[in-house]
Amino acid sequence: MDQRRFVEAFLPTGFGRNARLERIAALIDWAPLEALVRQVRPGETGRPPYRALAMLRALLLQQWYGLSDPGLEEALSDRVSFRRFCGLALEEPTPDETTLCRFRLALVKAGLGDALFAEVSRQLETAGFMVKAGTLIDASLVQATVRQPPNGSSPMGQESRSPHDPDANWTRTACGTKRFFGYKVHVGVDQGSGIIRSRTVTPAKVYESEVADDLVIGDEKAVYADKAYEKRARHETLKARGIKDRIQHRRVRGQPALPPWQAIRNKLIGRVRTAVERTFSELKRGPYGFVRMRYRGLTRCRLHFDLSVIAYNLRRAAG
Repeated sequence: MDQRRFVEAFLPTGFGRNARLERIAALIDWAPLEALVRQVRPGETGRPPYRALAMLRALLLQQWYGLSDPGLEEALSDRVSFRRFCGLALEEPTPDETTLCRFRLALVKAGLGDALFAEVSRQLETAGFMVKAGTLIDASLVQATVRQPPNGSSPMGQESRSPHDPDANWTRTACGTKRFFGYKVHVGVDQGSGIIRSRTVTPAKVYESEVADDLVIGDEKAVYADKAYEKRARHETLKARGIKDRIQHRRVRGQPALPPWQAIRNKLIGRVRTAVERTFSELKRGPYGFVRMRYRGLTRCRLHFDLSVIAYNLRRAAG
């Protein structure tokens, strides 16, 4: 993929270079990722499919630059740095938006999100990017891409759902004053490096504590989380595994206030776990755009989040 083609040999030195993309391209060994996605074809008929690794890299570019499928097709057509990152020679045809969409759907069907995330995480860990001083756990709400159904329940007492995205559902915001329709993304962030080590996507109604244990890696020195994650069994499990419990205390019902030592402890923990808020800020306000989901259905949303987290981690590691 790095071999210069005949047309490129005549380009001026440095033409179309993108230093950040070059650092990312050199950051990991892409061969294992290529082996994973080689089974996926963007189409079963017509001309031979594009190289699977080129398509995967194109989807990562989509995350870094916040592009739609038509926007990605256009960018691949006229940006030399994008073509070089994907391994497409200047004289080669460009995958169109339909091909890109079909490839992404093929990744969903093959269920490759977990494997791709695990392989990139393994390589970043081997390269020493993971600090493992602690895991910062938190969750954030993301709107569904479909229009929300009427706010409320049906006469039979069933919660209203959208026929266009039945996986999305309702919850209340943190302050409890507003209802929210969509999904919830959960992450475990490495303290120190800011790299996301664990992640999942659930319907919005799933309580944070229900998936918290799946976000604990096991090799970290401590786990930091807010009071929504406090649970006696979790405290005992962390202690048994030799992991420091840094979960904030919750006021017991009927108790006027936390004891002073718990209030101080909560404040100290809060100073550390604010780093995970910066992670969500980048995922929401940056090109990743996780204020609203791009796709319908839990499986598609999970694959999209996996690609975004992989892109986020690679960009963070590359500096």
